Amino acid sequence: MQADGEPDAQAKGESARPPRSAAPEQGRGPLGGLAPYPATGGPRFKAAIFDMDGLLIDSERAISQAWIAGARELGFTLEMADFMRVVGTAAQQSTAMLIEIMGSEQAMRATAERANALLPQSGGHPVFPLKSGALPLLQALQAAGIPCGVASSSSVDEIRHRLGHVDVLKYFRSITGGNEVARGKPDPAIYLLAAGRLGVAPAECIAFEDSENGARAAQAAGVRVVIVPDLKPPPDDVAARAHGVIASLADAIEHVPHWFPQL
Repeated sequence: MQADGEPDAQAKGESARPPRSAAPEQGRGPLGGLAPYPATGGPRFKAAIFDMDGLLIDSERAISQAWIAGARELGFTLEMADFMRVVGTAAQQSTAMLIEIMGSEQAMRATAERANALLPQSGGHPVFPLKSGALPLLQALQAAGIPCGVASSSSVDEIRHRLGHVDVLKYFRSITGGNEVARGKPDPAIYLLAAGRLGVAPAECIAFEDSENGARAAQAAGVRVVIVPDLKPPPDDVAARAHGVIASLADAIEHVPHWFPQL
């Protein structure tokens, strides 16, 4: 969601904890409630790339609820199932989709303005709390000397404002926003740019994502991705190709020594 209330990339569906797998797939490192990733063997990484909305900050539930409530107040029809179609898409694409869903640009713009007004604000921009597990994982990566970046469909200004509000901007060496690429997630462009800014090959990066489109973008870029579902679980094909699916970023902390050769 941009500062003017327009959708930027994310909003999710119903919460669900990822199911347990009977056995780990070859080449995958199941995490969280699954079998622990082996201490030896498997891929090692040199950098970490994070999505923002719904992963680092708890924004998606508030954004989706604000859109639904705003539409209802204005007499427009917007169902959660329809809003979920914009999950993980870039601003231009999600705006076009919402115009189609709501029937007119006027209805979409009015709802965007009302939704923005319903969100918590600081300095004229929506702000949201940090998600559980984000800070200790960022601290563990910083202590290990691992360069971290952000690859979010939100604009660079929104990323800096939102992460600055929760005082975690200092943990990131680079910021890459959806306004810097021609095609947003699930296109791999944003991950390729983020990896380049960290000076690390995509295959040597590990990504953390909460949305299907975000995970697909990372996978298309050749970046291993750990999925932390926020409001809806990943589809089976995305989960099957993931490095792991975990319930919280906190579940990744114990795996940091196995992922990065510096430790």
